[in-house]
Amino acid sequence: MTTDAPLRNWIAVLGASVGCFLAVFSIQGTGSLLADIQSSLGASADEGSWIQTAYLVGGTVIIPPIGWLSRTFSTRLFLVGNGLLFVVLTIACGLARELDHMIALRALQGLTAGVMIPVAFTLIITLLPEARQAVGLSIWAISIALGTAVGPVLGGWLMDIWGWPALFFVGVVPGLVMVAMLWASLEPEPMQLGLLRQGDWLGIATMTVGLGCLQTLLEEGERADWFDSTMIVRLAAIAALSLLLFVWIELKVKNPLVDLRLLARRNFAAGSLAMFLFGIALFGSLFLLPVYLARVQGYNAAQIGLVVAWTALPQLLTIPLVPLLLKRVDARWLAGLGLALFAASNLMISALTRDVAAEQLLVPNVMRALGEGLLLTPLSMLAIVGIAAADAASASALLAIIRTLGGSIGIAALKTFIARREQFHVDRMSEAVSLLDEGTRERLAALKHFFMEQGGSDAVIAGQKAMAAIAGSVNQQATVMAFGDAFYMLAAALLLSLATIAVWRRPTAAAPASAGAAAN
Repeated sequence: MTTDAPLRNWIAVLGASVGCFLAVFSIQGTGSLLADIQSSLGASADEGSWIQTAYLVGGTVIIPPIGWLSRTFSTRLFLVGNGLLFVVLTIACGLARELDHMIALRALQGLTAGVMIPVAFTLIITLLPEARQAVGLSIWAISIALGTAVGPVLGGWLMDIWGWPALFFVGVVPGLVMVAMLWASLEPEPMQLGLLRQGDWLGIATMTVGLGCLQTLLEEGERADWFDSTMIVRLAAIAALSLLLFVWIELKVKNPLVDLRLLARRNFAAGSLAMFLFGIALFGSLFLLPVYLARVQGYNAAQIGLVVAWTALPQLLTIPLVPLLLKRVDARWLAGLGLALFAASNLMISALTRDVAAEQLLVPNVMRALGEGLLLTPLSMLAIVGIAAADAASASALLAIIRTLGGSIGIAALKTFIARREQFHVDRMSEAVSLLDEGTRERLAALKHFFMEQGGSDAVIAGQKAMAAIAGSVNQQATVMAFGDAFYMLAAALLLSLATIAVWRRPTAAAPASAGAAAN
């Protein structure tokens, strides 16, 4: 076996990695500007949330049939057509001026973006020799890290200069570069349209409906007050029924869309659990930190983006070293170190106070970045120990869905958790802040005197302002404590993920060659 691949194969991997960057950049950048976009479209916060929900639903439901679609239409035509459609939809999103149009376009854009990350792994496996696949995985991981870091920063900068449509237009040129690289580098193959007749159509239908309803439920549940909402109850019922049917179908049909029997394998089951918990922590931390900085510290999108961008440099330095480390260090130890660093960073942030801002978050953010950089590749390798090449597509799809659902479930749970913990802390502190308490009375008197000295307030109005100031202080402190509790829960999820290492088998020497099949 050759130790390197032809140049055109590397071009294909790089082109697919550009697609990974664009897929992540789109979700991160749009998320940072969501308030501006929905305001421009005349939408409320609840209505505007569907801009992100539609994208996430599209990106989730497309994952399982990717392998089948690639075989049916040929990898080259499928990826080039998907890339061109992504570019067209990106332009259309930038031109949209109606909320309904934007939601529909974002759903379609999500479908095209959802293809990019899994397919990048397929190309790494099929186009690169075993000795070079770890390098391909590092290129992929760097593209994800850059998309995560650059999205909020560039989004805030573009918003300040040209407005939110520029966020979409800036992706056109990289999108065309991606298409050109894939067209020039991938070998032409005949389409196998006969596979359309053999498709697992019932599996596709039940999976699409089930995952679509579940993703929508998770995104909109907190805003709709969960199961007090008829819409949420119906979505839950449809999702449960559809996914149960999907599981039954996949276990019965001859050529399943996804081979669920892989979950009976020890390493894959443990890896799936670890990936689910990692998804909770990864997407949960990306959700919590910007919301905390906006609500408590009053940061704007550009400032938040700079804080998030701190994670890019440590990842860019760490990820290229992982293939070298895996030659000398057991993947279980490397994954364990990554999980431990990630957990420690969340534990550090859980000790939040109102004074914690960008400067105080630097060290835990760097620790998180180092942990993520060390973690994903060995975690993926461990999950696919013993998985045959023929099962790589199913393993890839399952782990991608599991990680995505971990993120969605984690964010949905965190939204509700923060709201409940805020109320809990308000109630507890309100018991201490009583007019029967001498310290409270002294604080009220001092504030009342302050407002009266400012002029324009009589004793009654000054007293009301003093009460409002104390109530505001209590509410803000409750918010800070609730966010601290949430980061503590993320640390707990990562420590639970760390415990799964005890049941993992050590990967064989060939395992790194297949790591990409599971990483997405």
